[in-house]
Amino acid sequence: MEKSRMYQMLSDLNRLKWSVTYKGILAGMIAGLLVTLYRLGIEFGTEKSLEAYQFLRLHPIYIIPWMFLIAIAGYLTYRLVKLEPYAKGSGIPQVEGIVLFGMKIKWHTVLIVRYLAGILTSFFGVSLGREGPSIQIGAAGSQAFAKRAGKNKLEENCLITAGASAGLSAAFNAPLSGIMFALEEIHRTFSPNILIGATTAALTADVVSKYFFGLKPVLNYTNIPQLPIRYYGLLLPLGVLSGIVGAAANKGLLNIGLLYAKLPAFLRPGAALLLALPCGLLIPQVLGGGQNLIRLSESAQISISLLAIYLVMKLAFTCVCFGSGIPGGIFMPILSLGAMTGCIFGKMITVWGLSADYIPAFCVCAMAGAMSASVKAPVTSILLMAEMTGSLVHLLPVAAVAFIALLTSDLLKISPIYEVLLERLTDEEKESADGKKSGAIIEIPVELGSMVARKKVKDVGWPEGALIVSLHRGEKELVPNGETQILPGDYLVVLSSKQAFDEMNRSLMELCRSD
Repeated sequence: MEKSRMYQMLSDLNRLKWSVTYKGILAGMIAGLLVTLYRLGIEFGTEKSLEAYQFLRLHPIYIIPWMFLIAIAGYLTYRLVKLEPYAKGSGIPQVEGIVLFGMKIKWHTVLIVRYLAGILTSFFGVSLGREGPSIQIGAAGSQAFAKRAGKNKLEENCLITAGASAGLSAAFNAPLSGIMFALEEIHRTFSPNILIGATTAALTADVVSKYFFGLKPVLNYTNIPQLPIRYYGLLLPLGVLSGIVGAAANKGLLNIGLLYAKLPAFLRPGAALLLALPCGLLIPQVLGGGQNLIRLSESAQISISLLAIYLVMKLAFTCVCFGSGIPGGIFMPILSLGAMTGCIFGKMITVWGLSADYIPAFCVCAMAGAMSASVKAPVTSILLMAEMTGSLVHLLPVAAVAFIALLTSDLLKISPIYEVLLERLTDEEKESADGKKSGAIIEIPVELGSMVARKKVKDVGWPEGALIVSLHRGEKELVPNGETQILPGDYLVVLSSKQAFDEMNRSLMELCRSD
């Protein structure tokens, strides 16, 4: 009976890739529509916040009523986040928790809180982006679809990941970045099933997004001149500088919670909204995700001292908003920090004769560097710059700065921000765990240097209840036995027969990953 069951599962796995392909299209349509609606709401709210602060500058008598609105909005945001704690902050660690550790998240309350709290706080100009929430919104929409269309846990995870890819694709009109994000950040490995689902979903969501927002890239960097090779030596200090800025953003975003711990939870969203008031009145450029600061940096029409002020204030304001628990992402704020860093660097270099025409190129490179240093996803950072700017001519300098910044961040011993946030999330999940679900299928890659690499199946201390039903090696699919040697790059398909999915997955990750 056990062998018959194993062969049935292998047959199901062979059909999985085609099932995920067409279901990924449906997941992409759902995610694309949901994220488009969210994106329209956020952009409308941010635009109105700028108009509101301009009105308050001209009519300061209305500042006191505005503060009452801040108190009401802050308390409503607190109540919404309390209703669904997994909807606070970025949303990316929550998606990783679902697909990697089997965390239980209610997709319907996530969507409700994301829309209501995210759009509400955008009317006050909070310094948060749309990409993290868009990823979680896409994943939540696909989770709802997967609950009805998914045949097993593995297919559900593929579809949820596909929805996350579609969310990033629709948020930035960047399908390749959405696909790579699924592989590099969420799963940290290459899986054919994940790739197929993410590709079909991301491309479909991109079509939906472009139907509403047009074909232009999110950032208009298409006409900047290509950086001459004789200036490539400047990429080394630029990479180090953008790496330091990305590392500072990482540390600030992770440690701001220590200050917020001194405040009662119900006051935290209101504190961030209250800080938005002087920012909106004095330096409205730091409001919103940061797209306006990126445009300012591209034009290079403002002084270095003013850019430095914007840089420091944007970093501080973003940390305050993110630490408060307000639903919002950090991709765009980090990219804006990188753009300002590149502009400052370029303007400083012009003193030695560099043409100011090349400053936008430094901005693009530094954006990838800051994101790579903070998030530790360099390939996604490189592709995101290519897609958001609509140009591939800067690919080599962008890649060089991204990897130099990543090295700088590693030397500073900076941990990937989403990995740290996921650890905090899983610690909370352990404390509140109330049940176990068994019988899940898990697909996991074997990394070079892991504990199981080059060992025979019988020599590995597998978790109790783990049944290795299949081994994928390139194009081959093997039915392993005790004498089968496991090689780096293999994919193990495991049936969890006794343990809960999240516990089994953790144990297998410890065995199969190099770190």
